[in-house]
Amino acid sequence: MTLLRLRQDRLQWVELENEVIALDEEALAYLSANESAALLWRDLAAGTTVEQLADRLVEHFDLDAEQATADVSGFVHELRTRGLLES
Repeated sequence: MTLLRLRQDRLQWVELENEVIALDEEALAYLSANESAALLWRDLAAGTTVEQLADRLVEHFDLDAEQATADVSGFVHELRTRGLLES
């Protein structure tokens, strides 16, 4: 299992009403995360795995494991593409 963590050196964020508003300081871009992505964001800030993230979605939103894993994989892929995860 690979530990995933947000890059603290280039991200600033705040949580507002179950959402996250983030600033990518390197790209000078604002990002927003809805309730489900905000849940994942909090865990990614501390360090987590794809499996743990999928489990969180299953627990919190009552998704089936296959759908949760697909959703997490897509979200993690987007963060990697933007360079927002530690390598």
